[in-house]
Amino acid sequence: METQLFKLGLGGVIKDGAPLAFLDRTELLPLEEPLRRVDALIRERAALGVTGYGWIGLPYRNIERVREAAEKIAGFDSIVQIGIGGSALGNLMLNNAFLHPYHNELTREERNAPRFYMADNPDPDCLASICDCIDPERTAFIVASKSGSTAETIALFLWFFNALSEKVGREEALHRFAFITDPDKGVLRSLSSGGALAALDVPQDVGGRFSVFSPVGLLSALALGMPVDEMLEGARLMDAQLQKARGLWENPAWILAALHAVHFGKGRPMAVTMPYCDRLERFAEWHAQLWGESLGKSGKGSTPVRALGAIDQHSQVQLYVGGPDDKLYTLIDVERKPTETKIPLVAVEALAPVAYLGGHGFSELLSVEARSTAAALLKAGRPVIWLELPKLDGVHLGAMVFLYEMVTALTGFLLDVDPFDQPGVEQGKRYTYGLMGREGYAGDAEEASKGFGKILENTLSVRGGSD
Repeated sequence: METQLFKLGLGGVIKDGAPLAFLDRTELLPLEEPLRRVDALIRERAALGVTGYGWIGLPYRNIERVREAAEKIAGFDSIVQIGIGGSALGNLMLNNAFLHPYHNELTREERNAPRFYMADNPDPDCLASICDCIDPERTAFIVASKSGSTAETIALFLWFFNALSEKVGREEALHRFAFITDPDKGVLRSLSSGGALAALDVPQDVGGRFSVFSPVGLLSALALGMPVDEMLEGARLMDAQLQKARGLWENPAWILAALHAVHFGKGRPMAVTMPYCDRLERFAEWHAQLWGESLGKSGKGSTPVRALGAIDQHSQVQLYVGGPDDKLYTLIDVERKPTETKIPLVAVEALAPVAYLGGHGFSELLSVEARSTAAALLKAGRPVIWLELPKLDGVHLGAMVFLYEMVTALTGFLLDVDPFDQPGVEQGKRYTYGLMGREGYAGDAEEASKGFGKILENTLSVRGGSD
């Protein structure tokens, strides 16, 4: 029995001879053979274990060790995950999709899982806020860093580890930490051998932004009771669909990659992702890192823009409709949302002008808003992709995550950039190491200081108050 994973509406980007001919179908056909070759290359390199390509195989890997570690963590009152970028955004996406929006405010019986906190940005206010909410002795800490040297993650780890050590001693503190890091090297791998709660691997062939189906994303998801097996099943279903597709018009990943590459060439270097579902807000956030960090190289790329319907109809859509034609829009709707509530019929004469809303559902209203925005963009001559999920569950989210990982990889090759490296990020890391005094990075510290000094060569001091 087949599962419908989504509907893909392309009328807003492929029009044959119509007045709003954003893109003729024939403009995509020359990319069919390059996409076929690139797809085969990606899968070949994944099979060989080439660094960066291993994400394709994650839905098929054994997760029993992750499940065992999650069972230990599930018994704690709270979980704090320490990570940044790909070691945080995937988790936040899954939490947003599957947990109660106010999960931490529910009782233990109501949530049937630990509370969850993400320590990603090393802002001391955020750090203090987390500490106000947890009992460190009843908290499990997940530290996720492939290299084991990411400055922000290690700084946060050191703070929590030291604070807990002062309460229970270092050996006992270590028993509350689970490490997800390089399988062979790094300070976290060395530390984990001293009796950590768990020590799991970030696969060497998987980059951080593609790691949501690795222990980085799955450990906390399993501990919190999310539908992990269904997500992996959805990813496998999507992979199977992509592999059996015989050509461009049967392969949604090829179509989406081709559309983004062609529109980039037509002067639309921005990609707006706008879900009409609160539970997909963090999907757009996750996609922004995946897309931006993978494609922004060598003067090329497509800037990701995050929006949320219907909120951003009242903050961004004026720009989208009336501003520059430099964006490709993807609107995402969910046909059957988890909850439906009817708008009441209120028999008050003063409310007669708005009585038309009575009896309709809020989910219906949101979907109507989505279709209306798509139509308004189309009328303004803007290119629109429509993606509609039958429902938001593990299978459908897993399929969508895998789809967009493949679309990102394919688009990178069409733009002639390596979608799996991140030289710009690495330079910033080197400057940070140097300025914070890490051995071997003195030259980077000097270069960063000189560079920042140039920014301050012309400085305006703004003061308030009277003379």
